Amino acid sequence: MTETTSARLSRRGFLGASAAGAIAVPLALGGTATAAAARDDLFRFGVIADCQYADFPDTGTRYYRSSIAKLAEAVDTFNNADLEFITHLGDFVDRFERSFAELLPTFEKARRAKYHVLGNHDFQLPTAELLDVLDMPAPYYHYRRRDWRFVVLDTNDVSTYANPAGSEKHALAQEMYAELVAAGAPNAQTWNGAVGQEQLAWLRTVLTNARRRGEKVVLSSHHPVFPKNAHNAWNDDELLELIDGFDNVIAYVNGHNHAGNYGFRNGVHYVTFRGMVELDTNAFSIVEVHPDHLRVDGYGREPDRLLPFRSQ
Repeated sequence: MTETTSARLSRRGFLGASAAGAIAVPLALGGTATAAAARDDLFRFGVIADCQYADFPDTGTRYYRSSIAKLAEAVDTFNNADLEFITHLGDFVDRFERSFAELLPTFEKARRAKYHVLGNHDFQLPTAELLDVLDMPAPYYHYRRRDWRFVVLDTNDVSTYANPAGSEKHALAQEMYAELVAAGAPNAQTWNGAVGQEQLAWLRTVLTNARRRGEKVVLSSHHPVFPKNAHNAWNDDELLELIDGFDNVIAYVNGHNHAGNYGFRNGVHYVTFRGMVELDTNAFSIVEVHPDHLRVDGYGREPDRLLPFRSQ
């Protein structure tokens, strides 16, 4: 049974309207399910980043309307694989409230549990309605699979786009953004946000409890935190300092930077998955969990990777 921090909200009728210094090793994988995945100590999950659909003309390299067909291809692949669940790393849509109703029927065809991460473009609705439409228990939450803890962060927590003008978090976002601009920070961008102090305290508790239970951890968010990049969460350094203190964290996965990225820091793999919305070639992945490594089987523009765990 899936464990989450709280019971899921009921849907609205929206649809009916290994050593320190290890690196990610490229692989030449076939993209098909393996018999080994059925073993008790192995499991697999699907990953999509930045589907970012909208009924809107192509702009530059972003093929918004094509995302429905790309998502359908990913769902078909996932349905023919032995997966535990599927996660979408934020920016499910690009614009327009109606985009959710136009896209969700395709995603609903996936015959596995589905977990969403909130992205900056997803805020076409107030947060409470957005959580209901995406069937999310909260903006940030966690769940367990086998002896793994999967933690979903909300890097839009402190931002100008996810909070109403005049609210405390909107004012804090304006202050943080101004400080980053004054410092010449590359991530001083209005489409970025930060993890608030309450959420940081929550994360520390979740990671502490996971370590006590002997659980390995995968963190997911929309915004990256490493390596340094214009797309990073505003308080990336603060998040990294917290993560550095927990040797049970194996990976941090995210979207937002459609070009993709990778970094390795203090035993943790930081993987930015490529945006599905880009170009006319698809991008999605299946991640296979092994006792001593994660294997990323990339499809389309997404590369294959081997992510070994730090030595104990």
